[in-house]
Amino acid sequence: MTDETDPQDQSGGDPTSRVRDGLVVLLAVTTGVADATSFLALGRVFSSVMTGNMVLLGVGAATTDGGQALRAGLALAGYAAGVLAGVPVAARSSRRRTWPIAVTMTLGLEVCVLVGATVIWEVTTRKGGSQLVLLTLLAFAMGLQSAAVRRLGQMSSTYLTSTFTGVIAGLATRTRPEGLPRSIGVVLAAITGALAGGLLVRFCPAWLPAPLLLPLLAVVARSAVLADHPR
Repeated sequence: MTDETDPQDQSGGDPTSRVRDGLVVLLAVTTGVADATSFLALGRVFSSVMTGNMVLLGVGAATTDGGQALRAGLALAGYAAGVLAGVPVAARSSRRRTWPIAVTMTLGLEVCVLVGATVIWEVTTRKGGSQLVLLTLLAFAMGLQSAAVRRLGQMSSTYLTSTFTGVIAGLATRTRPEGLPRSIGVVLAAITGALAGGLLVRFCPAWLPAPLLLPLLAVVARSAVLADHPR
């Protein structure tokens, strides 16, 4: 039997909640790297920005750009497959915890997918078929990550439009919405990851897997300890 994480239990007021929020922020670095990689090296589409990919799919169809439509469609399909695979794993938990162990298990699957993508990245020219496989794997990994973080409540490390909107709304109303520090951190982390990914794609592509994998590995290692803490 599974339990549902309370979406409202996100105060961040206790130490374990602050650690949880920090881990979600760190995951956003991987998101930024993955999206920059997909856009710059894998055909001008995204790994996690599905709204953008939906638009690109429509534009590709409207302009009869079959390649663009194919890449956008594969990104959408890969992400959807990742969510479908991740949700049943992330939902497995018998006790209420700040960070359910099932979330760490789902992120562990993401590590495996990204390790596979790293091997392909390093040993191929990243053109043609290998480019499409890499794109699908990165989108699948982001789907897994989305399913994992969704299990923690009303927060995300991948689909950030709502997060950004909440930050701006808080500034406009001069209020402090719940989770504001985490939201600001996630936005900045995604930008930082995209910057790192963009620079490495341009100047040192062989090192790109480092900023893609290291934040995720750190989260998995730390959350394995946090997952033992009951809510």
